[in-house]
Amino acid sequence: MSVPFTLGALPTLSRSTVDRQEQLRTNPARLVSRWADARVVLLDDTGRTPVAEGSSVLAFRKAIDFGASPPADAVFLGEWQGVDYWSLPGGPSGSADTVKMAGSWGFVEEVPRADGEIWVELRGYGDLLDDTSAGLFTTAQALRNWRRQAKFCTRCGHPTELIQFGWASKCTNDGREEYPRTDPAVICLVHSREGTNGSHVLLARQPIWPAGRYSVLAGFVEAGESLEACVVREIREEVGASVSDVRYLGSQPWPFPRSIMLGFTARADRSLPLVPADGEIEEALWVSRAEVRAAFENSSHAEGARPTPIANGAAEIILPGNSSIARVMLKAWADAEE
Repeated sequence: MSVPFTLGALPTLSRSTVDRQEQLRTNPARLVSRWADARVVLLDDTGRTPVAEGSSVLAFRKAIDFGASPPADAVFLGEWQGVDYWSLPGGPSGSADTVKMAGSWGFVEEVPRADGEIWVELRGYGDLLDDTSAGLFTTAQALRNWRRQAKFCTRCGHPTELIQFGWASKCTNDGREEYPRTDPAVICLVHSREGTNGSHVLLARQPIWPAGRYSVLAGFVEAGESLEACVVREIREEVGASVSDVRYLGSQPWPFPRSIMLGFTARADRSLPLVPADGEIEEALWVSRAEVRAAFENSSHAEGARPTPIANGAAEIILPGNSSIARVMLKAWADAEE
């Protein structure tokens, strides 16, 4: 007898080893005393960071190269194996050319290359990093995006300044403090009602996505709404399907710009018509387990995704990128028995 499927792997951007050391954010003497031996994660204007070509570890910089103490825009990320880690804005130091590599959703992208390093973005390269680097990059990206949207006080509109080494902002007018926001969003793998795990999964695509790109459904949690209620509402609004048996699977930070994706699964009747939301969903359809397995077999990070025809000829599948929890959810479902 089959059992309900669970995530077979930790989502890529949920991996981390670093101790965030919250108590040190208000202990400048301790942080400054170890600045000379600290390491820095650089982020350029687009959120890219350097790695040595072919490496799974971020190309950290020596903190001392940026001064005798942390600059005003330095953000403390945490400590790991006796070393403090920070992030700072920065780009390639010399002239850069470009190199092609697989990006998010398997599409080829051009990224900067300089001094034997390539400057990669989190969506396309996060899954290739080791646990420590993945956690540092994800945290640095999340704090960078928060700061870009929190430059002014939400109460009086005056400029804010960073405090607690990047983990809070303070209004320069009235001293009001604010902290990094994380917006909860649900992402749900809806499968049909046959057996324990169903024979088909519900996939959809947005009008702005490249041809062939499909994923499971997702949406933001509204004020005063439970996670389970959000799942039911979002699926109904986006494709007109009524779901039941909502079950939690796992979560993943998604700092684009400041979300956390909360993964669920649910059941729906695939004999009923789907009604895609006008302007939001271009197409929604049921896809068999065999077709999803074929899509996984035909995709690779190194070569980019190749569309896989669906049996009825209605569409082609390009699966979500390796850094997305959606891919982990689909892989777990595809590997399960009905």
